[in-house]
Amino acid sequence: MKAVLLGFLNDETGATAVEYSLIVAVLSLAIVGGIGEVRDGIVWLFSDNSKLANAFAPTP
Repeated sequence: MKAVLLGFLNDETGATAVEYSLIVAVLSLAIVGGIGEVRDGIVWLFSDNSKLANAFAPTP
């Protein structure tokens, strides 16, 4: 029984998969958190107060 327990503690075959899954989880949280900021920026870019909208506005 002791040999089985020591073998389990020294086994590192799944460590890489766990590390990659943690990296994917952190990146997905960053992407989901940043989508709101990107949406706000795009809404402002095409709003009436932005320089982009004013550049294409017809002159009176």
